[in-house]
Amino acid sequence: MLGHHYTRTFLETAVASMNAGCNLELSYGMRNNVFMHIPQALATGNITLEMLRERVRPLFYTRMRLGEFAPPAMNPYSALDLNVVQSAEHRNLSLEAAVKSFVLLKNVRGTLPLRAQDLPGKRFAVVGPFADNPQVLFGDYAPVPEPRYIYTPRKGLETLPVNISFAAGCREPRCQWYSREEVVAAAGAADVVVVCLGTGVSVETEAKDRSDLALPGHQLELLQDAVR
Repeated sequence: MLGHHYTRTFLETAVASMNAGCNLELSYGMRNNVFMHIPQALATGNITLEMLRERVRPLFYTRMRLGEFAPPAMNPYSALDLNVVQSAEHRNLSLEAAVKSFVLLKNVRGTLPLRAQDLPGKRFAVVGPFADNPQVLFGDYAPVPEPRYIYTPRKGLETLPVNISFAAGCREPRCQWYSREEVVAAAGAADVVVVCLGTGVSVETEAKDRSDLALPGHQLELLQDAVR
């Protein structure tokens, strides 16, 4: 109603939403919301009491399963803390999820995977604004773990038996300021170059959409310099 003008009134919006199966609203406040008009929709016969019950029922079942109506001492979720969330079991599961969710778009001449027996003595360059900045690795609404559990690409690669050189090139993802010299110097002396690029929440997030999919600022230039 307010943004897309699909409906014209709060009452019309309440009816359309419930008929579409919606049962939860992120409202604009108590004075400016849709759900307070549901009783009016019910009174005018635009929706039925049975429909209203069908919409409400899963919400309260979910709240019951979360233990919201149980005494805190009986709610297992109330005892959870970072020791549980960041346990070794969960960190191993996160690692497994990361490994299984990688998408390799291209593998020219079988560059990957790098073989362990070939690594000792190799020179790696890790470049780009995402190479060693923990602050930019997490998406919108993502839980951020304690720093000791955050591995940037640089920190992760430093666990291998290789010589690592690092050059951010840009201070942050917008990459308005770019140092070509430090990227070229690092990449030019390396056997393997890992370029870490992206956007991050400083560039795109909820209510902050982008008009194109291009890399921000000088990031494409950074990539091209590393390739050269």
